[in-house]
Amino acid sequence: MIRRENITEITYFILLGFSDFPRILEVLFIVFLVVYIMTLTCNLSLIILIRMDSHLHMPMYFFLSNLSFMDISYVTATAPKMLYDFFREQKIITYVDCVIQNFVFSTMGLSESCLMTAMAYDRYAAVCNPLLYSSIMSPALCGRMVLASYVAGLSGSISQLCFMLNFQFCGPNVINHFFCDMPQLLVLSCTDTFSAQLFTALLTMIFGIVNVSIIMISYVYIVISILKITSVKGRSKAFNTCASHLTAVSLFYTSAMFVYLSSSSGGSSSFDRFASVFYTVMIPMLNPLIYSLRNKEIKDALKRLQKKRGYC
Repeated sequence: MIRRENITEITYFILLGFSDFPRILEVLFIVFLVVYIMTLTCNLSLIILIRMDSHLHMPMYFFLSNLSFMDISYVTATAPKMLYDFFREQKIITYVDCVIQNFVFSTMGLSESCLMTAMAYDRYAAVCNPLLYSSIMSPALCGRMVLASYVAGLSGSISQLCFMLNFQFCGPNVINHFFCDMPQLLVLSCTDTFSAQLFTALLTMIFGIVNVSIIMISYVYIVISILKITSVKGRSKAFNTCASHLTAVSLFYTSAMFVYLSSSSGGSSSFDRFASVFYTVMIPMLNPLIYSLRNKEIKDALKRLQKKRGYC
């Protein structure tokens, strides 16, 4: 800590993590480590499979490969530091590292929110305009939608970063969480954070409420189109093309909104920390499984890959 103008400026924070559960630390460490390894393995495997199999070079899988990349970046922003701190007495993170961690986490989270919306539009085009799908979802449009997702997430995070860099921390420096998140930093700051809180609420509305609204409107049209299909087999096929995405969207938004809206303490209670684990660590692992387990095209791609290896 350094003193300047009678103010003690914080240069590091202490992350408490799960230190208040000493009896199950070993169990939690093993569980989170296995989940993190599975997250990396499943998402990387899906990216490689989509790149290698030409049958998967379609808009849906282009979006899915970018979702996997975002999930890898998203979970890597928090999980390695959390695992490293499990058995350390001093769970210290510098102010600079804290800012970087929050920036990467926020960028990928906001980008994923926008990508979920782009994927909803893709499903809308596939179900509601099947004959025009190829012309609507052109490679150029898909590329622009993915780029827009990254730019939107980056813009939101940079704006948030500008507020964070103006925060002053003069004590305490203990974060009752396993990573640096905006709510905890707002609580610890000794400067006026009203503008930052207002901006965070606005950011939540733009990336949360607006994106969810667009997704819901898309699915209203999708459901209407599915109900018009007379064939039971046709309805089932149309529904299956959307079920995975709808499941992933529901898990992503409900868990994140629960954590950020349910607690007035900035998400620092034990229950909130475990809930945070779900959307920061578990969901990136579940996404590739959700999109793969019931997906015939991915199963067929795996069979083709196995045959190629067999011939080799």
